[in-house]
Amino acid sequence: MDNDTPPDTAEGLGQFLRARRERLSPTDAGLTHTRRRRVLGLRRDEVAALAGVSSSCYMRLEQGRELAPSRRVLDAVARVLQLGEEDVRRLYRLAQPAGRRTKYPARVERVLPHLRQLIDSWTKTPAFIIGHAQDILATNPLADALYADFAQHDNVLRMLFLDPAARAFYRSPERAKTRAVADLQQSAASTPDDPRILELVGELSVRNSEFRTLWAREYTRVPPPYEVKRTHHSAVGSIELRHEALNIRSSPGQQLIILQAEPDSPSADALALLGSMTAPTLPHQQESASDN
Repeated sequence: MDNDTPPDTAEGLGQFLRARRERLSPTDAGLTHTRRRRVLGLRRDEVAALAGVSSSCYMRLEQGRELAPSRRVLDAVARVLQLGEEDVRRLYRLAQPAGRRTKYPARVERVLPHLRQLIDSWTKTPAFIIGHAQDILATNPLADALYADFAQHDNVLRMLFLDPAARAFYRSPERAKTRAVADLQQSAASTPDDPRILELVGELSVRNSEFRTLWAREYTRVPPPYEVKRTHHSAVGSIELRHEALNIRSSPGQQLIILQAEPDSPSADALALLGSMTAPTLPHQQESASDN
């Protein structure tokens, strides 16, 4: 046999990855666990979640069935498995990544001025714009007021999984989380090497076990185009809002999120009260107040 023959990628790669993940404890990878584990080291789904790839993608890689893994995916797996330089070189030799793949540089997402003007003109309807990784790019004042209980308004998934306010705000937090994860998986499927998505999935996987569990699932059904969100605001109480997500054709990857209350309903009254509480005070109103 020729000594230059490359290693058996199917068997050699699988053995290599299994050995490296079995030597890492969940604590080594930054995970916390309380229940007794049946396997040594990390599970496949944990490696996949921490690397920001689907469980099926990592399984194909470990079985040698991923014929052209991207360098970004291999780098993410190497980071999770805490490989040294020699092990990284061996991983690349076994995986034989494609020499030329489509690269996805970090996106700089900007909201078009006329879209900002549009949502700002809606004084009775909360609205905001999100990017391809559900980063919140623009909000109108009523949306800011609606989500005022949250510490930060930066990313839908980070708010759902990392902010304690989500447990009190959402009447059905599990449903909201499942839909958000399914939407992110859909984005990840179209751009598997997107650096922002990999970064976000890695962060949430380390910091939240519920996200890791949901991300490990495969969502084949497309979520409904809209749903009714039942929320509770600390200042005005319960509010039911119809959630609509519209793709913005002029900015691919961005979505316009509209939250509407039924006209003449208690929820519409709550929104109106919320808007009046957060409306800026006009100069002449300040003068009248000082005169009194």
